[in-house]
Amino acid sequence: MRDILPELRPWLRARQPFAVATVVQTWSSAPRPIGAAMAVSSEGEVVGSVSGGCVEGAVYDVAQGVLSSGRPQLVSYGVSDDDAFAVGLTCGGTIQLFISRVDGDDFGELESLEAAVASGTPIALATVVEGPDGLAGPRMVIGEDARWGSLGSERLDAAATDDVRGMLEHGSTGILALGGDGERRQDELRILVESFAPAPRMIVFGAIDFAAAVAKVGKFMGYFVSVCDARPVFATRRRFPDVDELVVEWPHRYLERIAVDERTVICVLTHDPKFDIPLLTLALRTKAAYVGAMGSRRTHESRLAALRDAGLSEDELARLSSPIGLDLGARTPQETAISIAAEIIATVHGGTGSRLSELDTAIHRVPLASSTSHPFGGH
Repeated sequence: MRDILPELRPWLRARQPFAVATVVQTWSSAPRPIGAAMAVSSEGEVVGSVSGGCVEGAVYDVAQGVLSSGRPQLVSYGVSDDDAFAVGLTCGGTIQLFISRVDGDDFGELESLEAAVASGTPIALATVVEGPDGLAGPRMVIGEDARWGSLGSERLDAAATDDVRGMLEHGSTGILALGGDGERRQDELRILVESFAPAPRMIVFGAIDFAAAVAKVGKFMGYFVSVCDARPVFATRRRFPDVDELVVEWPHRYLERIAVDERTVICVLTHDPKFDIPLLTLALRTKAAYVGAMGSRRTHESRLAALRDAGLSEDELARLSSPIGLDLGARTPQETAISIAAEIIATVHGGTGSRLSELDTAIHRVPLASSTSHPFGGH
């Protein structure tokens, strides 16, 4: 729902009822991930999408019915083999949607959610999408130290809160399965947990033309982008007008004082040993999801030798993506930025970097942070 929250703000402020359809489960090559949402107002206005256009018309009709009846529905859409023009995902895959009405008592919780997201405060929305005797719909908004609403009972709320906060810490969105009293059972309640963590960070070191292109692509990908360089003549707002943070400081000193988590990606484009070695010595020992460094193969070998001398282990060195980027034949800063972005995506989501036409694996991968191996469940 995160992508449509800004568009829901006027409806929330006006206390205008609406129905929201949210993807709760996907199979095969579904086009939108869990948490993707579409809303339909009581006046017929539509925001968001759940399939990229394949089933929105049918979802609109169901949403209108939910608005009228107030009864939530759990519906599925998949490929239609009999009629190419029937409702279905012509691009392949199957999605399951939970469609419910939002009004009255719901507004307070969702306004708390919207305010937290707008301020960058980690927050999660837990919704019962399937329960015994068709019970579904209760919502609870859960922050790091507060919660609003209820899933049905105090014991269930307490149990769900612990698990949801664990998912929120990892930025995970997925299904949590619990019993009616919060016990760990798989047959009573399915709870959709949508985590609204702050945007992940991309830290670009080296204020060069390639850095400007990488920063622009990073913003497009949804990262909070920081650019750091020790040289004030290069690290200027005129050269980097759109980045979230521009820092004039020695790179390793900046990295020492900031928080780096499992969603952070680090691009070292300084291409200068006096900056690279102390910076990479720190970066490769952080929790960062990705650490890449620019340079030729010869530079890379010299850099590895210097990092070994600095005490890094072979396991730590194996985390370094250098020369940075995928082999796309890139030449310009813009093309190079795309090759770096492609490598980041492949690393973060477990992709191969190969051509899809040469593979027979799933096109849309389960995000690693939300995979079925995650201790809090998944899809």
